[in-house]
Amino acid sequence: QLQLVESGGGLVQPGGSLRLSCAAPGFTLDYYAIGWFRQAPGKDREGVSCISVGGRSTLYASSVKGRFTISRDNAKKTVYLQMNNLKPEDTGVYYCATPGFLSPCSGNLSLAAFRSWGQGTQVTVSS
Repeated sequence: QLQLVESGGGLVQPGGSLRLSCAAPGFTLDYYAIGWFRQAPGKDREGVSCISVGGRSTLYASSVKGRFTISRDNAKKTVYLQMNNLKPEDTGVYYCATPGFLSPCSGNLSLAAFRSWGQGTQVTVSS
């Protein structure tokens, strides 16, 4: 069963950058769209971004558009989320998940459309 693993979180000052990684040990991600989500303390989990199977199509939440970039390296079996110009409101646990084999990213990044959630990686933006 596909199991996703996130890494790359940490503590960063406002305006700083982090790159998150999502991998699937023992599996190839070539046939899976991957979405990134986050959950701030006391808030619901929300969609951040998604990349299609081939990587040609990407989606971003309006709150991160222009600051975050999602990409994939199928040779390394990894999907990345490059986060620049981080703000305190970006703080939270970041998760990756997939809509399933050859399934597309849902247009509204609905959590219900995703599965195989990782354990999450903490991102804290604070001075």
